Amino acid sequence: MSLFASPAMTPRPPKAATSNDMTSRAIAAGSVPPIAAKTADPFDRAGLYMPVALRSRLPRLATSSFLVAGDIASYLVAYFVVLSFFPSGLEGTLAERTFTIAAFAAIILYTSAGLYPGYRLHDHEHLRRRTVAGVKVAVLAAFGAIILPEGERLLLAVIGFLALGLIVQPFGHWLARSLCWKLGIWGERAVVIGGGDLTPALVAHFKNHWQYGIRPEAISLDSLEALPDGGPSIAVIAGATGALAPDLAAMRRKFAEVILLSDTPSLKVSGLRPADVGGEIGIRLINSGSSLNSDLVRRILDLAIAIPASIVVAPFIAFAAAAIYAIDPGPVFFWHTREGRSGKPVHVLKLRTMYQDAEQRLEAVFRDDPNMRAEWLSHFKLKDDPRVLPVIGHMLRSSSIDELPQLANIIAGQMAIVGPRPFPEYHLSAMDSEFRDKRRSVTPGLTGLWQISERSNADIELQQQLDEFYIDNRSLWFDCQILLSTIPAVFKRRGAY
Repeated sequence: MSLFASPAMTPRPPKAATSNDMTSRAIAAGSVPPIAAKTADPFDRAGLYMPVALRSRLPRLATSSFLVAGDIASYLVAYFVVLSFFPSGLEGTLAERTFTIAAFAAIILYTSAGLYPGYRLHDHEHLRRRTVAGVKVAVLAAFGAIILPEGERLLLAVIGFLALGLIVQPFGHWLARSLCWKLGIWGERAVVIGGGDLTPALVAHFKNHWQYGIRPEAISLDSLEALPDGGPSIAVIAGATGALAPDLAAMRRKFAEVILLSDTPSLKVSGLRPADVGGEIGIRLINSGSSLNSDLVRRILDLAIAIPASIVVAPFIAFAAAAIYAIDPGPVFFWHTREGRSGKPVHVLKLRTMYQDAEQRLEAVFRDDPNMRAEWLSHFKLKDDPRVLPVIGHMLRSSSIDELPQLANIIAGQMAIVGPRPFPEYHLSAMDSEFRDKRRSVTPGLTGLWQISERSNADIELQQQLDEFYIDNRSLWFDCQILLSTIPAVFKRRGAY
């Protein structure tokens, strides 16, 4: 699902929107500057003059060209890798033409799926659309294998070529997107209209998360008419939509796209989610349900990952256990009771990274240092934790190796690969009861959204917002994207301690 509601809005505001807690924030005229300072246009910097219509389309065209070039480069890498695995007879003209046609077909499907430039799409939506396109090309290749004389010999190579392309493309996409950002052509200008206390946070959010393709400019309602031709083509509305009802029709005429902002992963705006109701745009409040089929598929995927992974990581766990025992002799594993799905207790298995008298050490720190106590109450973690074993303890925690024994919990069905982390009771007690009920509706996971976003840097409020966003937008594709993002997040060790 996209981060935003559908790109057009009816002039009538949905009733559900007016019942949201954010509607109490009035949009005060003059509470924000008439318009924020504009980002310097790269064509102005280059001293080039061109018509307004062309100027507005050229950055998007240039960005799409860079992204297409990145995907072509990714397919070239995949091609040479495939040749190294299937060298016999694949160097001929037929193989090259087959790979070229497959790559060309995939890029056409990417284009039809809106991936060039793919603004305002979550990473898991990019992954879903690319995978669906790759599967379609693979199906066509299978039909070709039946028809062509030498098709069967090439089928496996083509499927491997497409699969490798999907693996390499995120890196090529990141490079192309970053280059476009450096050149100042990434994203589309958008005015942000919201409550005076909400607008600055939204502007900062979209500047920090520029990958979504929103180049925000704060504006007040009084300044809309003063916007020049060729200005922002998008209006982002957050907060009280009821107050904007008389202006929505005029805004639709002025802007190519009007977006009613829903929740973002790290900035809670509303509890609304977009819906396509009978072909018309609508907004509804829903509870994220769980279907039997999706739970069964998740369970199969969990076992398919956890069983081989437990075999691979067993030597690392054994080595870490020996190091723990050498520093602080005693049990190297411990069970900690956490809250699982439907409130059932889960005995989470972990490698011990602390001294055996950890609780006494923590109490002594709280008595001697009020600042450490305040840090604990905010994050329920300490950056300089005296309980952690020297060297091995910090290494295991920063690399998350201490969590790997929880693969046993996943195989036993008590946890999933992806989901909200199972917190201790003292951690959960700091969260409101309504949110705790929502957490009980899903199976806790080994990794989750806040692990790849903020990790230990997130305070209680942000942890709750990230988990709530995940639960509300939970899907198999979202889980796949979180899983793929976990590995680089672990290596970066940002916020891990």
